[in-house]
Amino acid sequence: MTGPAHLAFVNGVVHTVDRRRTRARAVAVRAGRIVAVGDDADIRDLVDGSTEVVDLRGRMLLPGFQDAHVHPPGGGLEMLRCDLNPGATREDYAWIVRDYARGHPDAAWIVGGGWSMSAFPNGTPTRDVLDAVVADRPTYLPNRDGHSAWVNSRALELAGVTAGTPDPHDGRIERDADGVPTGALHEGAMRLVEDLIPPTTAREWEEGLLAGQEHLHALGITAWQDAIVGGGYDTLDAYLAVADRGELTARVVGALWWDRNRGAEQIEGLVAARERSERDRFRASAVKIMQDGVVETFTAAVLEPYLDEHGRPTDRRGLSFVDPEALRDDVRLLDAAGFQVHVHAIGDRAVRESLDALEAARAANGPNDLRHHIAHLQIVHPDDLPRFAMLGVVANAQPLWASYEAQMADLTVPFLGPERATWQYPFGSLVRSGARLAFGSDWSVSSANPLEEIHVAVNRRLWEEEAAQAGRRAVEEIFLPEERIDLETAVEAFTMGSAYVNHLDDVAGSIEIGKAADLVVLDRDLFEHPIDEVHAARVHATYVEGLRVSAAPDAPD
Repeated sequence: MTGPAHLAFVNGVVHTVDRRRTRARAVAVRAGRIVAVGDDADIRDLVDGSTEVVDLRGRMLLPGFQDAHVHPPGGGLEMLRCDLNPGATREDYAWIVRDYARGHPDAAWIVGGGWSMSAFPNGTPTRDVLDAVVADRPTYLPNRDGHSAWVNSRALELAGVTAGTPDPHDGRIERDADGVPTGALHEGAMRLVEDLIPPTTAREWEEGLLAGQEHLHALGITAWQDAIVGGGYDTLDAYLAVADRGELTARVVGALWWDRNRGAEQIEGLVAARERSERDRFRASAVKIMQDGVVETFTAAVLEPYLDEHGRPTDRRGLSFVDPEALRDDVRLLDAAGFQVHVHAIGDRAVRESLDALEAARAANGPNDLRHHIAHLQIVHPDDLPRFAMLGVVANAQPLWASYEAQMADLTVPFLGPERATWQYPFGSLVRSGARLAFGSDWSVSSANPLEEIHVAVNRRLWEEEAAQAGRRAVEEIFLPEERIDLETAVEAFTMGSAYVNHLDDVAGSIEIGKAADLVVLDRDLFEHPIDEVHAARVHATYVEGLRVSAAPDAPD
C-alpha cells in the first residue's frame, strides 16, 4: 500500500529501542504500520491534508510497553469489587470493607482484595477486624500478592475450619497459641474458603478484563502475558468473547494454568484450549506453573532454612508445590508439546528446581524457540545466575519490589539472613551474566505503572511520595546498589524484552519500519531528566496499530 501516511508524529524525541538504540524526531504510520522513522524532513513527503499529525512538542515517543507477567481480568475485577488497594493501614481497610458492605446489602459474600502485609503485625491480619464491620456475611479478601487471604469468622464457620482442621499439604492456616484459626489463610489453605464462593460469571470476567485493559492502556501498555488463565481465573472464554466482539485492543498471550494436583493427563486439555484460542490479538500458547509461595509467609522454597526472629535457623524451608522430579517430567512434556513454560519461582530452591527442569527438557527435546521464562526471581543463588544465559531462559522480573520498603525490612531480610538477603532481585548480575531480561508488574499485586517499575530498576529505591506507606528507609537507602541497571536496559526490558517473551518482537516492541504502530507518548524525555525522577513521568497517549486507545485528559493535543 502506498500513499500518504494516516498518522504522523513530529517534533519529538523518538527512542526506537532498535538494536542500535537509534534516536529520531518523527515517525509516519500507514494502515497501522510504521512506514518511516527519522527527522521531520524525512516524513514530510508522506504528510498531506488527510494525515493526522501529532505535534510531540519535545515529548518522547516510545514503543508501547509490554507487561510480561500480569493479571488484568483479576485486577479489573478487584477494582469493581471491595478494592483495598487504595488503603494502607488496618483502619483504612476496615473503613473500605464497611462502606462496601453497606453499599452492597444484597451481596451474599464480601469479596475483593488488595491488602498489604506491611499493615499488620507479622504480615497477617485477624478475623476480629472484619467481624467488627461485617459479621453477618462471609468475607474473603486476598492480599496484593494473592498468596494469602483474610477471612472473617462467618467464612471460617461456613468452611468448617476449626482448631482441628489440618493444614493442607500446599498451604497453612494461621493460628493462635491454642491452634484456633485467626483469620489468615496461606496458599492452598485459601481454597478451604474460596471453594465456597459463588463462581465468577462469564460476564463478570469480561467486565473485569475490559476494566483491566483500560487501566493498562492508560499506563502505556499495549501488550501483555496474562500469567493465569484457568484455575481460579477462569478467563479463557472471557478473552475469546471480548476478542470476537472486537473489543480486545491489546495483544495478549495467555498462560494456561497448570493444576499442581494433577499431572501429565491435563496436557491434552491444554492443547485443546490452545487450539481453540487462536485469535488475531490473543493466543493461549504458554503454561503457567506455580512452583512455590512467598518469603513473607515462609512458603517460598529455599535451599537453607529460614531464620527465626532471633536469627536462628528453623525447620522451615518453604514449599515446592510440584515435586522436583515430577516438575522435570511435566516441563519436558510441555516443551515437547510446543508450549512456552512460564514458572513462578520466588525462593532460590524453586529457581534451581525450575532451571533443572528446563535443562532436562532441553536435554531430552533439543533446543527450540519457545522462550521459556522464570518469573519473580526474588532469591537467586549465585551459582544459578549464569544458567539463564546458558539455557536461554528469560529472567522475567517485577522490579518494583526491589527496594527497602516495610515488607522487605520487617518481613523478609530478618528471616533470610545477611548473605542470602543480598541475592535478592539480581537484575544487574543477570544482565552481566548475559541473561535476557523481561519486565512485568504482576498487577494487581503491585502497581502496573511501567514508569514506576523502571524507576526502581534503575534506582533500587522508591520515591518521596511513597515514603508514608513504605517507610523512610525505602527512600533514603539504595537496596543492593550493585544490582541497579541503566535506564536504556530497563526501558528495553519493558519493551523488546517482554515482546521477545511474547513472541511479538517481530511485530512490536521497537519503532522500526514495518512494525505495528504500538506506541506510547510520554510527557518528557526520560533520558534528559534526573534518574531519580523517572517515576514522575506521565503517559499522554497510547496507540495500538496507529489507533489511539487511551489519552490523558490533561495532555496537549
